[in-house]
Amino acid sequence: MLDIFDILGPVMVGPSSSHTAGAVRIGSMARTLLGDEPVEARIHLHGSFAETGPGHGTDRALVAGLLGMKPDDLRIPFAFQEAKKRGLIYTIDTVELRDAHPNTAVIETWDAGGKKLELQACSVGGGRILVNKVDGIDVSFDGMFNTLVIRNQDENGAVAAVTSVLNQLRINVANMSLYRHKRGGDALMVIETDQHIKPHQVAFLSELTGILSVTYYDKEDDDDVSGFDEGNL
Repeated sequence: MLDIFDILGPVMVGPSSSHTAGAVRIGSMARTLLGDEPVEARIHLHGSFAETGPGHGTDRALVAGLLGMKPDDLRIPFAFQEAKKRGLIYTIDTVELRDAHPNTAVIETWDAGGKKLELQACSVGGGRILVNKVDGIDVSFDGMFNTLVIRNQDENGAVAAVTSVLNQLRINVANMSLYRHKRGGDALMVIETDQHIKPHQVAFLSELTGILSVTYYDKEDDDDVSGFDEGNL
């Protein structure tokens, strides 16, 4: 079934929802999952992004997202100048990927402390995106829910500990997926929730045994705040 978003598309700056609005959201997702202000980025464009993206402002849109802009931000056409002012060093080139959507970007980005994130995501139309890889691990999520991305040691009890805390907080899990490189190595939990998760709750989750890092993507344009008590955890 089509919703009004599918019919009208996103409110945005730029000529193309796929090449501009979706690209902003890809950059924004990379920024969010890095967990801090990016100071360096290497952006690799695949397929249609590589061939026609610059003409549609895809390169500027990806940088704008890394800077924290939304798809309707009037500064998007000037993202390169804004990056220079804010000290974001970036490069943009092309890459050929196997079995990837034509509107795909790979972003490698670092914060001031040297922490790195590598994200592969594609723009699927109407400003929507799909994240395909995080730090080399195959994933699949779209940012249409509030989303926890949790890196953990692949060991017994890690998943149960996280879901137990979410249950105590009365946070309903809409979707949950588990990914790993290999048995016993690093793994990822991607947990999509109906409620917002507050910063102190994200911090609490990051202290659980076996949890290596927790980042949280807050669904855009959703001001509904869950009603659990501030005193909980």
